[in-house]
Amino acid sequence: MKTAYLFPGQGSQYPGMGKKLFDQYNLARDRFKKANEILGFDITKIMFGDDQEILKRTDVTQPSIYLHSVILYEILKDKLTPSMVAGHSLGEFSAVVASGALSYESGLELVIIRANAMQKACLDNEGKMAAVIGLDIKVVDEICRNTSGIVAVANYNSPGQVVITGEIKAVETASENLKTKGAKRVIPLPVNGAFHSPLMEIAKKELAIAVENIKFYEPEFPIYQNVSSNPSKSIDEIKSNLVQQLVSPVLWQHTIMNMHQEGASEFYEVGPKNVLTNLNKRILPNVQVKQAESLL
Repeated sequence: MKTAYLFPGQGSQYPGMGKKLFDQYNLARDRFKKANEILGFDITKIMFGDDQEILKRTDVTQPSIYLHSVILYEILKDKLTPSMVAGHSLGEFSAVVASGALSYESGLELVIIRANAMQKACLDNEGKMAAVIGLDIKVVDEICRNTSGIVAVANYNSPGQVVITGEIKAVETASENLKTKGAKRVIPLPVNGAFHSPLMEIAKKELAIAVENIKFYEPEFPIYQNVSSNPSKSIDEIKSNLVQQLVSPVLWQHTIMNMHQEGASEFYEVGPKNVLTNLNKRILPNVQVKQAESLL
């Protein structure tokens, strides 16, 4: 039996996240203190507070989720070591750290650079994203291809659930066409940019420079990456995929299926909330998925 750890991305944040870990574990307190030093502001005050709006800011959300996920993993890893890992979008950085390919500090530095670069790209190129529920993936792909402007699938999340991304007008046009084709719902997402689209090209270039200047190590176990949905153990491949991910779709459904085919029979979501747990139940209805905090 193989165990897979899954790390969530943006959208899993909530007020009070990480407070329980901080109160109960010295390791967590040390890690949060170090994070405050690296960030140059008190992120614990934001994470443990009740201001939902500031927690939604990309430059706050991404390091917050990274910190919660990685600290939880470090507390758990001696109790149950995974055979493989994967992370959804931002969560891929947490997965890379968990594999030993990046240090805690280096991972946080890259997450900060990524978040800031994405925020700047959002300001330079306004975009939009929308979740599409209840429509065949092939139909969604076809409509995106036949819509004028930049619009494409950002996340292949689970059967019957994908996310589209791109220019505002193109996403709105595609959304109407998707409804006409039978989508049960098309839900605009509360983001101010087009993540995982060509509109993130500026951010990709900035992240690429940062990745080349950070020390990476051979991972201790395979990382199933978003760009390919396949396991990576080569440092060069891991680095390339982390960068390419910004302008490429997240192949999440494919990733989970590939992990299962390689023997993963037990999955744990390592991070705030249960977004990936719910997706996994739709991808592999008969495979057990648990919250990692249940191991504490």
